[in-house]
Amino acid sequence: MNWADSISLAFRTVRGNKLRTGITVAIIAFGIMALVGIITAIQAMNQKFTESFSTMGANSFSVRLKERNIRFGGPRGGEMKLVKKGALKEKKSNLGKNITRDEAEMFVQRYNFPSTKSISLFGNRENLVSYESRKTSPNVTVIGGDEFSLLLNGFSIQSGRNLNRMDITSGRNVCLLGYDVADKLFKQGVEQAVNGVVRINSIPYRVAGVLESRGSSFGFSRDNLVITSYKNCEDNFPTGASYVIGVMTNDISLVPAAIGEAEGTFRTIRKLAISEESNFVMDKSDSVAEKAMNSLRFLTLSATIIGLITLIGAAIGLMNIMLVSVSERTREVGLIKAIGGKRKFVSRQFLLEAVMISLGGAFLAFYWVLAWVICFLSS
Repeated sequence: MNWADSISLAFRTVRGNKLRTGITVAIIAFGIMALVGIITAIQAMNQKFTESFSTMGANSFSVRLKERNIRFGGPRGGEMKLVKKGALKEKKSNLGKNITRDEAEMFVQRYNFPSTKSISLFGNRENLVSYESRKTSPNVTVIGGDEFSLLLNGFSIQSGRNLNRMDITSGRNVCLLGYDVADKLFKQGVEQAVNGVVRINSIPYRVAGVLESRGSSFGFSRDNLVITSYKNCEDNFPTGASYVIGVMTNDISLVPAAIGEAEGTFRTIRKLAISEESNFVMDKSDSVAEKAMNSLRFLTLSATIIGLITLIGAAIGLMNIMLVSVSERTREVGLIKAIGGKRKFVSRQFLLEAVMISLGGAFLAFYWVLAWVICFLSS
């Protein structure tokens, strides 16, 4: 019995047992889809983390009171150090001290390293924005910034203009609307929002511009926000939050030197002694994304193992079905041996049937994935 005869016989056998073949193909298809789906989901999570926390770019860093509120693992350990009694009291008095507007503005004036500097302040996430009879849900985020905040945080203007220096220094009620907020309030087009007057918690604001859409991350919109000047944000939306200073260098190779000079400059502004540790952090823009990516390694490994177990389970199901098939066809096997067939021919016969069924499951899984992609792209 040559290969052509074996393939022909295997094809006829597979076609003759449609129900069993269909069930086996479905098992293989679902196993492959589970593995591919899990790996794809993990890759999508990695990408979302990178997009969410690395919008400032690798050549940027920020000066903030403490690390961003994402921590993986236990608390950071520290080495005990002996300090003078007076220095310890002074150190305790400085711990937890917010970065004030004066300190942030003083840093921008004194920091002479070639870079772009920006000051920002977080308002809150519980604001309601209204225009005429339309209003948003009371979950709009208000952020205070300056004319460089959009550049350092990856925003772009779709309509209108950016905040200017006069808006920042005067603290007047001028704002930039996120795309979702503008789309909710101005049904005739977001460009109609420019120069319009909206109310944020009943406070009137002139709309200077509308930001381009940045989409959503993990189900949360990144366009449901309003940006105004940091001075206005502190006056109208006081939360006691600490100011954040962003710095963007012209070249990624200059970041270490820029961080060192920034820390020295800000330690002077915060009036820290040489024996005291810094009561602020120099946070690289991609550090949170790097931590998130590291934390996802265990999740990636676990999910991949689960997917492989699913695929192995499908293979075991195929083995059981083929075992039943062998048990049912003992008469056929005996006939093949009676006419001179060898053991390897019988093994090759059943192996070809298993390969055909497996390929059928792979093609079915590919068809489902391709159909889903086409529907997604056409929607």
